[in-house]
Amino acid sequence: MASVYIETTIISYLTAKPSRDLIVAAHQQTTSEWWASVRQEVECFVSPFVIDEATRGDDEYARKRLEAIADFSVLEVNQEVEALAREYFAALNIPEKAKIDAFHLAVAAWHRMDYVLSWNCKHIASGRVQKMLQDTNARLGVYTPIVCTPEELMEV
Repeated sequence: MASVYIETTIISYLTAKPSRDLIVAAHQQTTSEWWASVRQEVECFVSPFVIDEATRGDDEYARKRLEAIADFSVLEVNQEVEALAREYFAALNIPEKAKIDAFHLAVAAWHRMDYVLSWNCKHIASGRVQKMLQDTNARLGVYTPIVCTPEELMEV
């Protein structure tokens, strides 16, 4: 069974009220379809970072986000994960406010997740980030998960 690290944007799209923005609404629909049809076919994981992000914002939606991931295993964060995240952050050239994205990738890579599922196509699920991840991990001898959106992981 494939292992999938569920990044916070997935939970947010799943539990948010329907958007009027057509692209966001399409992502929400795809996320719901993935959740209903593929989630049972894979083993889903989150990290303390996902849980922390899921608790933020409106109390009702925070509760919905936490309920959605309540049964998922939580991956450990250790010194090696933190060191790897610092390497990624330096290589990614992303703003400080997006630093947590490097930690999502580091947790997934360190724990050898098969996939990282995300709608963050700027700092996580992008070709530029995938290339940096492959190059950095090859240099460090670290496993590289496949980073993708739910649309790209509709079949397992």
